[in-house]
Amino acid sequence: MSPAKKTSRTGEPSVGRVQVTLRRSPIGTPMRHRLVLQGLGLRRIRQTVVHPDTPQVRGMIHKVGYLLEIGKP
Repeated sequence: MSPAKKTSRTGEPSVGRVQVTLRRSPIGTPMRHRLVLQGLGLRRIRQTVVHPDTPQVRGMIHKVGYLLEIGKP
């Protein structure tokens, strides 16, 4: 018998969560970096959002990591 995959209440495979906080202003940064922040849902300094810990989100965080603070929810 193989071990069952963990699933969330919605039936999707469970993934970790990552908490992202905007710590520095995007003023003076490249437009593509500002678009990444928009994609992450960050608008204001000290705003915090929680996202699933997926490779796509990790790539976005890596691109603008110098503006962010990362933590666990």
